[in-house]
Amino acid sequence: MATQANSVPHPTLVKGIHNRWHPEIPPFATVKPGEVFKVECIDWTGAQIGNNDSSDDIRDVDLTKIHNLSGPIAVEGAEPGDCLVVDILDVTPFEKMPWGFTGIFELENGGGLFAREFKSRAAKAIWDFKGVYATSRHIPGVRFAGVSHPGLIGTAPSAELLATWNEREGGLIAEHADAMPPVAYAPNPVGAYVGQDNLDPEVRKRITENGARTVPGREHGGNCDIKNLSRGSRCYFPVFVPGANLSVGDLHFSQGDLAFCGAIEMAGIITFSTSIIKGGVEKFALKQPIFMPSPIDPLYSSKLIFEGISVDYHGDGKQYNMDATVAYKQAALNAIAYLMKIGYTREQAYLLLSAAPIESHVGAVVDSPNACVTLALPTGIFEHDILPKPEGLTKHDFGQCALRSDGIV
Repeated sequence: MATQANSVPHPTLVKGIHNRWHPEIPPFATVKPGEVFKVECIDWTGAQIGNNDSSDDIRDVDLTKIHNLSGPIAVEGAEPGDCLVVDILDVTPFEKMPWGFTGIFELENGGGLFAREFKSRAAKAIWDFKGVYATSRHIPGVRFAGVSHPGLIGTAPSAELLATWNEREGGLIAEHADAMPPVAYAPNPVGAYVGQDNLDPEVRKRITENGARTVPGREHGGNCDIKNLSRGSRCYFPVFVPGANLSVGDLHFSQGDLAFCGAIEMAGIITFSTSIIKGGVEKFALKQPIFMPSPIDPLYSSKLIFEGISVDYHGDGKQYNMDATVAYKQAALNAIAYLMKIGYTREQAYLLLSAAPIESHVGAVVDSPNACVTLALPTGIFEHDILPKPEGLTKHDFGQCALRSDGIV
């Protein structure tokens, strides 16, 4: 019989928001190993993107403010050198916000996988959630089950590790000072935020001036966008500071193996439980996190697989030596060209491949000069037949995704 005495909800830990990595950001809350708790997360932009039919908000997004992370959350007993075990028990959108977005960002403001090739201009798709499924008025004809997960999760760096990050990334920036999009993002006090009112002003100053940007993944985890870190996953993180100071954000309803220009970004709730393995960094040679994937990913057995090699045949035809990034781009561009034959615009295809549960694998990195990478597109997500036929492909009119108010693409 359900009574108040035996129906105690798991606690929800909220309000601890920050957008920089720094060891001096104090934990917003502390949990005991084994305790189940929930964390509320706003979307990674801090609610800058709206559910509408214009991409002006993508064009004008302020990226100095990202990513908005919930935490830090200290785990009682965790010490440097330990391994923090994090069980992801559930990831759900807010009941009052059953939607998310995928965006193509401007070449000069965010970029993306094909920012230079496409000279990217802002575009957007809004996705509506119905249970586990997502559909979009901006990309008609597709419906798929989401693999909801945190795009960004990690432990706090030590002072020594933070200094290493800033030094090595600063050197890379100096080598490519005029790169567009930038090759890395240096510490920047503009837009920096630590949502704890009682923080000492001098500590806050150090955090905002020296805190590492949250844009890339690093040794502690961070923004790795791994779609398999969904409900049921178990993650093993190295601990660098007392308490580990776990932070999470950038929740995704769905994403493929590689995010081109974002996933289906959402706000929502993630449920955790943690434990500690003493001395785990040494026991497991834990230079970066390791994880066990979810046992309940949606199954799409039929796939159309596109191959790419390390030749830029969509560009200037240049031969590269064993370059898996070039090979992946070619596989993705092959898929985009194919989807355009079906009737999707380049922008719609680009957004779809960022949002859908595509799979990518390295086929070969041994046969010089061509690495081989594949991109697998599930056929079951389409409401129409997309398979090759002797008579060719049937072209449909799917309209266009949300564009800038000036119409520039």
